[in-house]
Amino acid sequence: MAEVGLKKWIITFTVITASLLELIDTTIVNVAIPQIQGNLGATLEDVAWLSTGYAVANVIILPMSGWLGSRFGRKNYFLTSIIVFTLVSFLCGNATSLNELILFRIIQGLAGGGLISTAQAILIETWPREDVGIATALFGLGAVVGPTVGPTIGGYILEIADWPWIFYVNIPVGILAAYCTITFIRETPKDGQGKPVDWWGIGLLAVAVGSLQTLLEKGESEDWFSTPYIIALAVASVFGLLLFIWRETATEYPIVNLRIMKKRSFSIGMFTSFILGFGLYGSVFVFPVFAQNLLGFTPLQTGKLFIAGGICTISMMPFIGIMLKKGVPAQFMATGGMFLFFVFCWMLSKSTLASGTGDFFWPLVIRGFGMALLFVPLTTLAMQDLTGPEIGQGSGLNNMSRQLGGSFGIAALTTLIHVRAGFHRSNLLTNINEYNPAFTQKLNGLIHTFMTKGSSFVDAKLMAMKAIEGTVIKQTMLLTYNDAYWVAGLIMLFSIPLLYLQKFKKNANIVTDAH
Repeated sequence: MAEVGLKKWIITFTVITASLLELIDTTIVNVAIPQIQGNLGATLEDVAWLSTGYAVANVIILPMSGWLGSRFGRKNYFLTSIIVFTLVSFLCGNATSLNELILFRIIQGLAGGGLISTAQAILIETWPREDVGIATALFGLGAVVGPTVGPTIGGYILEIADWPWIFYVNIPVGILAAYCTITFIRETPKDGQGKPVDWWGIGLLAVAVGSLQTLLEKGESEDWFSTPYIIALAVASVFGLLLFIWRETATEYPIVNLRIMKKRSFSIGMFTSFILGFGLYGSVFVFPVFAQNLLGFTPLQTGKLFIAGGICTISMMPFIGIMLKKGVPAQFMATGGMFLFFVFCWMLSKSTLASGTGDFFWPLVIRGFGMALLFVPLTTLAMQDLTGPEIGQGSGLNNMSRQLGGSFGIAALTTLIHVRAGFHRSNLLTNINEYNPAFTQKLNGLIHTFMTKGSSFVDAKLMAMKAIEGTVIKQTMLLTYNDAYWVAGLIMLFSIPLLYLQKFKKNANIVTDAH
């Protein structure tokens, strides 16, 4: 039964706030890695497990969240997730060793996975059926803006405080969210209580999804299949997934109701959510690395660049919900969003080594508009045929798909950058020879410059060659990042036809007869 008046808005504020806790924490830690590394005396490879452990735990719990909410009551599960997330945030800030911090981040990821999907299910139940497009739009504020503004918030915190404060800031927000949950959110029936637990399903899900997520997170740094444990993870993920599908379709009480995949709009919607995650997380990963490593921007400068686009996303979300309510087809809006994301990638692919912060304002604003046009319509299309308990299950699977899409995006773009760097370097080096007039002119000019500053001919020539080598490296990376932008944009563009395989509805509302 939907809520009305002030209570509806308080619940909306509560679930969005709680989901923002989880979504911001997916990226906020990244900017603090150098500080944590120095403070705890760890290697970069070891510190990377702070993000990997969180992501793996998160993606394991997401598809289970519907079952957990059904078994223990959605309110109880949501409240427990908030409390655990808040307590573990305090423990993360007080960690005295890297192993402690990684352990607490894994627990934080488990609690966070419960927040995001349960928050969406509660929000869908809270709003009247005819206004579900608006509710989804409000939830989308956190889902899209959270990962984007995480590095910005982290950058600001690290300007004035030490790294533990990126965890401590969660505590007052978590306490407020817990109080509002206890006070305002209605209890739900515990439909799954008393039914047998599908322990095999839980185990196989953990093996399949956990192995796949770890493979994606660590594959590039471990040189993919040249490392035995990466091969083992790949085998475990494939066989674990096949056995998991067999188990969940054979048992009477599955941990994840895969039968909802028979609904065409949902199964296609999971794939388009995967593409959304690819673009959302992939672009958030590639652009900061490009801006900081190649153009010399500071983390704070890079974070500030996302603010304008984030504001565009926030301001657009309510209008998207209203347009859905008025019957504008979700397919049309999602098409516009995918095209705008392609335009964003195309504009970035024209970047040069002279590009400054002003050159990225409009591309990131366009990205902000595109993300607003994508999240709500894609979620609405995916969930439109689900009813009752299927909403909780579908929300978990859909969010897992977006998260895995992000991991695939980061892994694929990182690998592309590595492969294309060698290709572009080889091409550029063909121009470094004495028969190329442009090269000899550049070399002689540099030698002359260094000699006028007092260097001998031999030293000046050595310095000139090093300067040219630096130019080759920068040009190589520039061309490589431009390739990455093109690939991300084209994947989004070529996914547009999938939208029209999903059914049209005059009012693309999610049916909400969940408890």
